[in-house]
Amino acid sequence: NLQAEVMELKASPKGPASGTVVESQMEVGRGPTATVIVQQGTLKVGNAIVCGESFAKVRAMMDDNGKNVKSALPSTPVKIMGWSDVPSSGDEFSVVKNEKTAKSIIEERILERKREASVEEEEEPKKPATIETLFEAIEKTRKKVFKVVVKCDVHGSTEAVTDILEAIQSDKVDLQVISAEVGGISKQDVDLASTSDAAVIGFNVKLESGVAPIAKHAGVKIMQFNIIYEMVDKVMEAMADQLEPELSEKTVGSAEVRQLFPVGRTTVAGCLVSDGKITRDANARVLRKGSQIFKGRISMLKRFKDDVKEVRNGYECGVQIADFGDFEEGDVIECFEIVKSRASL
Repeated sequence: NLQAEVMELKASPKGPASGTVVESQMEVGRGPTATVIVQQGTLKVGNAIVCGESFAKVRAMMDDNGKNVKSALPSTPVKIMGWSDVPSSGDEFSVVKNEKTAKSIIEERILERKREASVEEEEEPKKPATIETLFEAIEKTRKKVFKVVVKCDVHGSTEAVTDILEAIQSDKVDLQVISAEVGGISKQDVDLASTSDAAVIGFNVKLESGVAPIAKHAGVKIMQFNIIYEMVDKVMEAMADQLEPELSEKTVGSAEVRQLFPVGRTTVAGCLVSDGKITRDANARVLRKGSQIFKGRISMLKRFKDDVKEVRNGYECGVQIADFGDFEEGDVIECFEIVKSRASL
């Protein structure tokens, strides 16, 4: 700037305006807006401009103090209203003849992009099938996919949130962003998520009116955040929920076999509960000299002659285990429960 002042280098305010988008967003009541810096020429209300695959008939402009202005000279930042869609931050804009010309340019750009994508797809060489690629394909079909529809308050946030989500690494679950746009969470977002079996992630945005009951009816999960690290933690939890829960055994009590009582074709073990509690109908394992010899279910539990639901530490009891009767004195009966926990990524 100092060098420009000394050398009296200034952008010309004459001719059609051009410049760069600094920030863009979807504002309630205003629609798509974008803050731009004019770098050449003078931008005026009523001008038609194109930017990437968006265009605008400049409906209104505001300066950095929020005051409406009718024109903007070079080096002037202004917020523009009247966009067809939210333009991308960093894209260059330029004034064109009229709105019809702007629409025509945008349509041609969209068509050109689609043509290029189609050509790239056709030109991509097909790899010959090998055992490795076959196993790779099988692994991909087994791997879970957590799909998300992303909605953010401003374009810069959309790009950042998408990059952060796609950087989450997991050997068991892939994360796929199927859409990332600016604006509040709408019925269309819920419809897209429902048809794609995806969740909706909102960052610094609210739900539009009536969206919550529609999402609930469609079974679409909506996750709203305004702090990045909270978003990452919750999304990883949601990814882990795609997996079958991990099962583990938790010992709740143990008893030592002190005496044997033959009953019909089986045997009842007279025990002393040495730790925790023994519960009727619970899972149990029989340990002999530290090694498991049987695993089954406690089918009967008695205190003296009475059937009971549980016997706690320090009390004697009679234990019968379904399909097992080969107890020996000194065996240990461990009572355990199956605990489900969220699978790790």
